[in-house]
Amino acid sequence: MRRSARTLFLLLVCAASFSPILHAQKTILIRLLDAKTGHRITPTSFEVRINHQAAVHIDWVKQDEDGTATLTLPADAAVLLVHATYQSSMDTYVNCDDQKQYESPSPRWYSASEILSTGIVADNGCIKPKDESKLKVASQPGQFVLYVRPLNWREQWKD
Repeated sequence: MRRSARTLFLLLVCAASFSPILHAQKTILIRLLDAKTGHRITPTSFEVRINHQAAVHIDWVKQDEDGTATLTLPADAAVLLVHATYQSSMDTYVNCDDQKQYESPSPRWYSASEILSTGIVADNGCIKPKDESKLKVASQPGQFVLYVRPLNWREQWKD
């Protein structure tokens, strides 16, 4: 009797200690802005990847009518990559967080903990440096602001 009570107690302690880890989630608010005008964009959908993995998760994002989206990440998400689609998910916006305006940028991963603690406004490399001050926005903890642009005609025809 004593042995089974001790075993049950150990199982309960283990289950209780792992429960917060398994159920802890991170919630981030995403705002997508047009790189040239700074206006909020309402995409067709969002594609999210975490921890440099290839798997794309569209089901982690709940989009509001105004274009903002709530992203719910699992507890083990350290870095994330966000892309958005337009025209009924046929085309993907180009993220402007790379310095080179119209070259093929490499994906830029963002720290989930930094977004949660201070918020991040991604760089806008799709405009000229002299115009950057016109489009400055601020973020709050838990917010991720990303500047994007649609594909240009060369990118649309590229295989």
